[in-house]
Amino acid sequence: MPVERTLSIIKPDITKKNQIGEIINILEKKGLRIVGMKMIRLTPQLAAAFYQEHNTKPFFKGMIEFMCSSPVVAICLEGENAIQFNRKIMGATNPHEAQDGTIRKIYGASIDANAIHGSDSPPAAAREINFFFKKEEIFS
Repeated sequence: MPVERTLSIIKPDITKKNQIGEIINILEKKGLRIVGMKMIRLTPQLAAAFYQEHNTKPFFKGMIEFMCSSPVVAICLEGENAIQFNRKIMGATNPHEAQDGTIRKIYGASIDANAIHGSDSPPAAAREINFFFKKEEIFS
């Protein structure tokens, strides 16, 4: 399997509960390697730019408000088949539909407050990593 990079974001619901380390622990124990990480507070403009593909959807405004409500942790992960593997570790978008043992099943409260974001494809991963990280902020 190819070694890939993907982006994950620990969302405000987790940072507010001081559970950042628990999520990082799961990602690392499953075998993904952190090659870049930063905590930031998104502005409405940054959040809207990041989630631009959803700007016509009814949940967009609420999602932007939520993502700006507390700092987030952007993480560049590396590993074999990292994009799909990270999505498997995260679980279904709706925590109530996620498999037992996944991050969203354990930590997600609702479809809106679902603990974590992860890139869904190689093009999305490249765009999302470049959105949050400069080349010199990624380490191999």
